[in-house]
Amino acid sequence: MRSLVGGREMREIDRRSIEEYGIPSMVLMERAALAVADEAEALLRERGGCMVCAVCGFGNNGADGVAAARILRLRGFKAQILLSDGNGKQTEEFAAQLAIAKRLAIPVCTVGAALPKDSDVILDAVFGIGLTRDVEGSYAAMVSFIMEQKREKAAAVVAVDMPTGVHSDTGQLLGSAVFADVTVTFGEQKLGQALFPGRSACGRLAVADIGFVPECAKKKEKHILSLEPCDLKRIPGRQADSHKGTWGKVLVIGGAENMAGAVYFSALAAYRCGAGLVKILTDRENRQILQERLPEALLSTYDASRAGSSPEEFREYVAGQLAWADVIVLGPGLGRESSAVLLAAATLEMARVPLIVDADALNLAAEQRRLTESFSENMILTPHLKEMERLTGTPVKELRADLVSAAAGFADQYGVTCVLKDVATVIAEPFGKRFVNQRGSSAMAKGGSGDVLSGVIAGLLAIGMEQTDAAAFGVLLHGLAGEYAAKKYGLHAPLAHELADCVKEVLKEIPHDGSDRSAQDLQ
Repeated sequence: MRSLVGGREMREIDRRSIEEYGIPSMVLMERAALAVADEAEALLRERGGCMVCAVCGFGNNGADGVAAARILRLRGFKAQILLSDGNGKQTEEFAAQLAIAKRLAIPVCTVGAALPKDSDVILDAVFGIGLTRDVEGSYAAMVSFIMEQKREKAAAVVAVDMPTGVHSDTGQLLGSAVFADVTVTFGEQKLGQALFPGRSACGRLAVADIGFVPECAKKKEKHILSLEPCDLKRIPGRQADSHKGTWGKVLVIGGAENMAGAVYFSALAAYRCGAGLVKILTDRENRQILQERLPEALLSTYDASRAGSSPEEFREYVAGQLAWADVIVLGPGLGRESSAVLLAAATLEMARVPLIVDADALNLAAEQRRLTESFSENMILTPHLKEMERLTGTPVKELRADLVSAAAGFADQYGVTCVLKDVATVIAEPFGKRFVNQRGSSAMAKGGSGDVLSGVIAGLLAIGMEQTDAAAFGVLLHGLAGEYAAKKYGLHAPLAHELADCVKEVLKEIPHDGSDRSAQDLQ
């Protein structure tokens, strides 16, 4: 598990190391510059190149770039420096690093004068993690120069701490932006490097330890977290003397007529994640196909045409089904007919066990606002961005501009755990922990993948994980299964049931037998 920090948090870590512990700023800077120089040298040698150009602002990020250029010059490479033509305020460290570079006769150019010679590697050190406004003027010209060198001269780009033009908290692009081949960031990964489009702009990310004093565990827990494959070892193992009743009963509610696939995918995934028993409550027209595709599942069916004519009788029937379950999934393929509204309303009102609200149940809640009055702390809602737009009235573009705030605000408002699904899915519990998932594959961009996720989370809840952990670990496991599916079937071919089957392949690699075998296959 790693922390994801914003710009303000990282500046505080930097300040504390310097002011409270007395580590000189220039010492941290030299170690940062060494890490950047190492990555740049590897690219230079890989390409058989010899020329590096550091494109630098006047702050400490620019100072890191100047220092890295000097280190590469002393290692025998050719180096040059490009500065803005403005009269920006120079930090003390930048002035010191530039003076050293000039003593070594490293050429210094400005945007308004003759541009540097063609380079094999460009160091992007214009802005670091503090940028919050659009890149304009001569700085935009510097970005254009970097990207032109990359596009037309095939230069590799190494970003120093954060690609210029990427917001360190949200990953949004601020006007002109650099798309790097490698980003060397210092101390901790930045939140904007985990969220898109910032993650794409970073290229390969290298997190360098430059000597910041570590935070205590309590402070680390307050950061946004990102689970890593080795964390899957925290998923409960299976005792030798257990039985099917030990591992929980999952009820999947959904599947309107001719929509059996969604509940099948969810139920299959719940079984794959270890649930002892899975029951599907669905329209009676789906019975045959579900019995054929998943004979392991129990089935309870209803007549949608009679649900409206005898609502109290239908409600009692639903209550009995809910009483059987330890975990409930509501929504896959549920439809939006009157019977679906009755079923959703009864479930939301009466469920007293963990309840995952997905797909059509979310759409019904958006259409029938009274349903949101039943949202409570035992619920995990899993909207994708369009469903979140319907629930909140906030356009997708605005949601995507700050995914963490969108998920956290919704969780806090309704007291639910929110799983806001996107390329980088955000998980938020009310007034508590937040996670950002960084695993997955474009092979998952296909109908049924979300239904698999609801089943994965349900299965983890059934085997004993706490609610927020089940949501966060479920998203991670789902993403890793997507990566496995892409390797096995390619990016275009995987189907939802194959994604569910790939969950078992990921789980197979988790050591639960008391051995010290590493989870290296999950890296």
